[in-house]
Amino acid sequence: GGFVFALEKRGYVKAGPWTPEAAVEHPEAVQQLHREFLRAGSNVMQTFTFYASDDKLENRGNKLTFTGAQINEAACDLAREVANEGDALVAGGVSQTPSYLSCKSETEVKAIFKKQLQVFIKKNVDFLFADVSVLQYFEHVEEAMWAVEVLKETGKPVAVTLCIGPEGDMNRVSPAECAVRLVKAGAQIVGVNCHFDPMTAVKTVKMMKEGVEKAGLKAHYMVQPLAYHTPDCNIQGFIDLPEFPFSLEPRILTRWDMHKYAREAYNAGIRYIGGCCGFEPYHIRAVAEELAPERGFLPAASEKHGNWGAGLEMHTKPWVRARARRDYWENLKPASGRPLCPSMSVPDGWGVTKGHAELMQQKEATSQDQLTQLFNRPKNQ
Repeated sequence: GGFVFALEKRGYVKAGPWTPEAAVEHPEAVQQLHREFLRAGSNVMQTFTFYASDDKLENRGNKLTFTGAQINEAACDLAREVANEGDALVAGGVSQTPSYLSCKSETEVKAIFKKQLQVFIKKNVDFLFADVSVLQYFEHVEEAMWAVEVLKETGKPVAVTLCIGPEGDMNRVSPAECAVRLVKAGAQIVGVNCHFDPMTAVKTVKMMKEGVEKAGLKAHYMVQPLAYHTPDCNIQGFIDLPEFPFSLEPRILTRWDMHKYAREAYNAGIRYIGGCCGFEPYHIRAVAEELAPERGFLPAASEKHGNWGAGLEMHTKPWVRARARRDYWENLKPASGRPLCPSMSVPDGWGVTKGHAELMQQKEATSQDQLTQLFNRPKNQ
């Protein structure tokens, strides 16, 4: 998610489809972003393979100029090359499919996962993601379980994250129950990614952890939230916000928010701590700096930064020099700077999920008639 949003802002990814053909079309851009995250302190280079299945690529207008296999192979090579520049692992990412939303069978959906998996086996990634969310994500625990069942056949560790909040998946299966089902399906690492802000995501993983422990099972935990504040979101998360996806910047978390998030996640027993949509390398640097005592070192990107803004001690203005301290930034309540801006939004509330006619996936762009029907449709009905 961090990659598709960052590369969209840089002009390499089309918003809407969010597919990763840039790994083939502009490998230098993908490579550079990997490198920036590595320098910021990332331990894992996640392959830029979000939504890189043939059904998604064709469904969203790619016309298979590049196949899913070509994109996935290129993405694996880029991630491995940069990982080898440091001390990082490579994770292969598998995402939810349009076929599932269109009510295709378990056999058909699993066949798509298996096709993607062949590339990751060939490229010998270190472990495998079954990510569930808007970017590399599963909104339904059932589809995530199918993905886990396919991926575990490799013998490599499988991590699965759902793009859910405290209300659970789109069928309102609770976070605790989701986690139990995923662990029983064979996942060694469970958690959440995307859709919600860091503190909401951590709260959700805590619920998952409680469910797993209550069931007498064992797992490791991970969290990859948005870099946006989402206090006004419903079960669908930030996709329903009227600002999605082009006006989210006023919601962006500061690096100091990320320090708090990293500590909260670590104290909750979560050991895979990362980010999704909206995360930039400086956010990961903040996570790495907060957890430097536990990791034993600061990332290379901190060399020019200084701990808690120490570089400000060299600023020309004395009142800015006075801000070179942790307590100033930790206690600051930033202003939005946007005149007449509402404090909260009213999310769209469509209330539909898999099986509803409006979610049947199509290859063609939405027609004007379909748009008119959407504009005139009462919400929550």
